[in-house]
This record gives sequence, structure tokens and C-alpha cells, in this order.
Amino acid sequence: MTEEILINVTPQETRVAVVQQGVVQEVQVERGSARGLVGNVCMGRVVRVLPGMQSAFIDIGGARAAFLHVADIWGQGHRQEGGEAKPIEKLLAEGQNLMVQVVKDPIGTKGARLSTQISIAGRLLVYLPQESHIGISQRIGDEGERVHLREKLQQLLPPETTGGFIIRTMAEAASDQELSADVEYLGKLWKDIQAKAKSAAPAALLYQDLNLSQRVLRDFANEETTRILIDSRETFQKVEAFALEFMPNVAAKLEHYAGERPIFDLYSVEDEIEKALARRVDLKSGGYLIIDQTEALTTVDVNTGGFVGGRSFDETIFKTNLEASLVIARQLRLRNLGGIIIIDFIDMDSEEHKNAVLNEFRKALARDRTRMTVNGFTQLGLVEMTRKRTRESLAHVLCEPCPVCEGRGELKTAQTVCYQVLRELLREARQFEAREFRILASQHVIDMFLDEESQSLAMLSDFIGKPVSLQVESQYNQEQFDIVLM
Repeated sequence: MTEEILINVTPQETRVAVVQQGVVQEVQVERGSARGLVGNVCMGRVVRVLPGMQSAFIDIGGARAAFLHVADIWGQGHRQEGGEAKPIEKLLAEGQNLMVQVVKDPIGTKGARLSTQISIAGRLLVYLPQESHIGISQRIGDEGERVHLREKLQQLLPPETTGGFIIRTMAEAASDQELSADVEYLGKLWKDIQAKAKSAAPAALLYQDLNLSQRVLRDFANEETTRILIDSRETFQKVEAFALEFMPNVAAKLEHYAGERPIFDLYSVEDEIEKALARRVDLKSGGYLIIDQTEALTTVDVNTGGFVGGRSFDETIFKTNLEASLVIARQLRLRNLGGIIIIDFIDMDSEEHKNAVLNEFRKALARDRTRMTVNGFTQLGLVEMTRKRTRESLAHVLCEPCPVCEGRGELKTAQTVCYQVLRELLREARQFEAREFRILASQHVIDMFLDEESQSLAMLSDFIGKPVSLQVESQYNQEQFDIVLM
């Protein structure tokens, strides 16, 4: 499957789109004012230890303290005599400095998640300076190839090398020279981090992961990538220099895009971003998905809509679910949805149909770089899955909750607000003496008081024995109102 990577650069932000067979599969955005923290190594300072949660809050220089759980403290191999792990209060103390790495960006109201186990990613290898073993990427399935790669790396490691490594998928086709260069590069990085750590102040940054345009080369580019288009000459030159030094086999795929038309317009990426922010996703067959993202989980509901194409009702449902499984896999990646995900496929009676849909779904998910688990159909006909969440979803990066509905997605009707106004008016008439009451509200609410609810307003005015006047406030949203005592 051919793949192209598009890099759109402006002074404010860098955007990357992965396009497979002409279809946008993934979008990432990095802004200069809010660059991601994942991969950064810091000299943290323990702010607070919480024995009840077996965790600690660590100051790494951000707006919010970061979170470190006892399970993420390296060497929880630190064991007591009885073989049990030491509690966090015996491992950390307030005011203590320790080297930490960010493993999850701040999401919503939660601070960054930390680990004291450092890992530094190269193109072919991940270096684990505190470990001693050599691991292999799970994506390399062939057992013979796994054994071959492990032996190959062991032979290439200099005698003085300490620490462990994880061999990445891209190392399958790498030469001995490329592997040795990666080992040398990662070793130098770790020595630089250690040197900085000796004199670093609390909350100092010791190592920052590559920026998005460079990470693309390391994490996204593979043998299926035919070209990487960059629309900024300056960024192209920097990325090319980086590639020539560290990833020469990728450098040939780099191209500077100098066309008049914006690169994201040319490949319809802007349209796909707009669609990825919508709640409803239409299927080609006439069916549709409804995707709702909440703090705890994401739900995906599959509907047949106007699709009546099968030979029978069961066939129609089966075809809709098959198409939906492919689109859902793409939407999860495009929107970067993580955490718990519940999918409500249309109910199918046939076990054969259920297995076919599940297999198609798993096959579509296999293209995703993010770690995930998929369970089968539950008794209620739902598919439960998890997708690792290390950064904010696309919607959380690009959007904020609506100030009018405060994220509910719904507004009170004008009639509901009218009745709320009448109740408040009665409450204030009993508490305060006034010559007249004036209602300030939006155009829709005032129109309803002048039309359908005019009798209700007149009855209340008679009941309290005071005149009530109306005034439109164009700046008010439909739920806003005030009652002024005249």
C-alpha cells in the first residue's frame, strides 16, 4: 500500500497528514506555543507524596504538577525482605530531586504522567539505559527474524556498552552500519543527559524529543512511504540535513512542495479535518456513524440510515457493519481517539457475520501504530476496545467547549427559558418592592413572551400587581436573562 506524508509548516504550527492510497489516515498538529511533552526527560522535584494513592506529584516546570505512580518507578525491583514492593513513602520524600521522563501529555484537567524508567528513541532502536536485555518490537512476528535481529545487535554492540535496547520494526531492513550508527547516537544522547543532570536545577529540561517534522522521519516513514512533501523551504532544508546525518535511506524520499495551491487543499486534508470534528460520519452505502467523545470513554454507534441494498434485512445489516468497521478504524486514527472505546454495531443474529465483522475490524486496525486491545462481542452486542492515549485527541487540540451550552451540545428551548424567567420573576417580586420589573433576554425569548407566552406573562403581572416590560439584549445567548428592578 503506497503512502505519502504531507508536512504543512507555518510560523505558528506544524501539521502532518499521512495519506494512504489517496485517503487521509492520520493528522497530527504541533503548535509552537504548546509543544507536546512526551519523551522529554526532566529533573523533577517531588512536591507531594500520597501514600493512600501510592503516587506522587512532581514539579517539572509546567502549569500543573505531573503524576508519578509507584508502578512507574524504575527498580520496583526495590523489594523488602518479604518480597513485597516498597511503598512509595519509603522510596520518595518531598523536596527530593529525581530524573523523570514524560510518558503521557497532560490531558484535560490531568497533569502529565511520568516514569523514572528512561527510554530514548532512535530510528531503529529504543535505548533503555537502566535495563540490560534486548527486546524486539511485537510487530516483528517471525520468530526466526526475531532471533536473527537479537543476535545481530548483540554482535554489533561495543564491549563497553551498558543498558538495554528494543529493536524497532524498521530495523528489519537495516544494515549493520545503520544499526551501529543508531547505537552510537543513542549512547551519546544518554551521556549528554547524564552530564546535564549533574548540575541541573529542579524542573530543568534535560532532553527534549524531536519536533514533529523530525519525528515524522523517525516514527512515520517506512518502506511503504513513497515520498514526504514539505511546503516550507526552510523546514525542508533542516529536515533534509537531519535525514542525511541520521536516516540517509529516508532522505531520498524528501521533496520540497512549491506549488501555488496549499498542500492540504491539494490532497483534501482540510476537508477531512473538518469531517473529523463532526459528530456524524456518513458511510458510502447510506449508513452513518455517531461518534461521542466523553471524559471516561468514546462511543461509536452504527446506523443503517438510508441503506437498503442487501438481498435481505440481515444482508443489509452485515454489509453496513462491514463498511463501518473499516471507517471506524480510520476515524480512531484520524481523530486520535484513545482510552476506552465502545462500538455499537447493528445487531446481528449470525455468529458467522459477527466473526467476519470482527476480523475485518482487527485487520483494519493493524495499520495503526498505536497499541490497542480489541475484545469480542459482549452479550449486549457491543465491541469493547482500548487504544493507548499519549496525547490529546484532534478535537481537543483544535476545539474548546462551547461557551453557550458549556459542552452539552444542546441549548434550553426558548419556552424553557420563558418559564424559568417567570419563576424567577415571582421569586423576586416576593423578596423586593419595585415599581416595575424589566426582563432582559435574547430575541427568541422576548418573541415568545410577545406571542405564545404573552398570556402567561400577563397573568403573572396581574398576580404580583406590578407592570412587566421586555427588552431585547442582542449580546445574550438563548439561555441568558436578567430581571431588573425599576
